[in-house]
Amino acid sequence: MTVKRNAALGFIFVTLLIDVIGFGIIIPVMPKLIEQLTGEGLSGASQYAGWLTFAYAITQFILSPVVGALSDRYGRRPVLLCSLMGFCLDYIFLAFAPTIQLLFVGRIIAGITGASMSTATAYIADISTPEKRSQNFGMIGVAFGLGFIIGPGLGALFSHWGPRVPFMAAAVLSFLNFLYGFFVLPESLLPENRRAFEWKRANAIGSLKNLRRYPVIAGLIISLVLVYIAGYAVQSTWNFYTMEKFHWTESWVGYSLMFVGVMVALVQGGLIRIIIPKIGQKKSVIIGLILYTIGYILFAFATQGWMMFAFLVPYCLGGICGPALQGIMSSQVPANEQGELQGALTSLMSVTMVIGPLFMTNMFTWFTRTGTPVYFPGAPFIAGGFLLVTGTVLAAISLSGFRFARANR
Repeated sequence: MTVKRNAALGFIFVTLLIDVIGFGIIIPVMPKLIEQLTGEGLSGASQYAGWLTFAYAITQFILSPVVGALSDRYGRRPVLLCSLMGFCLDYIFLAFAPTIQLLFVGRIIAGITGASMSTATAYIADISTPEKRSQNFGMIGVAFGLGFIIGPGLGALFSHWGPRVPFMAAAVLSFLNFLYGFFVLPESLLPENRRAFEWKRANAIGSLKNLRRYPVIAGLIISLVLVYIAGYAVQSTWNFYTMEKFHWTESWVGYSLMFVGVMVALVQGGLIRIIIPKIGQKKSVIIGLILYTIGYILFAFATQGWMMFAFLVPYCLGGICGPALQGIMSSQVPANEQGELQGALTSLMSVTMVIGPLFMTNMFTWFTRTGTPVYFPGAPFIAGGFLLVTGTVLAAISLSGFRFARANR
């Protein structure tokens, strides 16, 4: 049984890795592509980037619970394969989109099929024993880390032939990912653990309300919302911030993301296997959030480009909190509801994706536009740090009254 579990983990790891590489390829060139299509500078282009993320997020918010519930009914494999093919079609669409309006259509397509992460998370929960869940969820971080080592590097390389070439490369990778999954990826959800599809539970509001049945998860919701919104200070403005303040090229943005990938792979692939069993899941969550906060504040006040690389160290060490949170929440839910849980959490992330990128990119635009009374490109990081402090306090309160088995402490 252990051999089968390890093999399945290897399969899903490769699937996630190829998926993240495809996503990472396009990050360095997105600002330039938006500038080309709109005629705006970096400050104005960041606003369009926020609205593009909004289009993706609102679509995913509506459909993620449906996808999660379908995976509980029909299995993880078919849902994951449909998602991977959808990403392939989206990248092709984006590669040839002649207007900014069609970029929005592409993001909506991605939102419809963007279920690979939530389904993959449910897949990992299916094949993991309770005491190994946090460590196995760390594989998601390893896939992200390695993907961001390879993807942005390739994006920076392909950008020399134009901002659309990386999208074509991402489409090819997504198609290869689909073929890999079609021929190799096994099903993880046993027939006896499947449940009937119910529309009342397969909608964004219903799925989030259903989380109230689990006190630990319900208590963490507000904290998670704040942490997710804070995350968009980095995710939505990193390339704009570094290009604006340090005049980085697409290549340097790619190099920085490659460094993020190395750090994330080290933390998720090695450190969490030592830290989480040693100090427990609750402490890992709190310490991780504190380290994230420190990283944000340092980013905001960096004065030289090399400092961003140094400050990425505490920021990436904060990644110990993610697998710990996943382990805590998945341990509260039975096997036949893991897809619903991950779909609900994806919807929650989508809600924050509706709010976070618009908030952070507009803040960046306001503090960098011509004639602004206060020029401060790091403002989004300060806002993110404040949200993280609040989220850390709420998480500590939510987790203080609950006890877990030794392996899940």
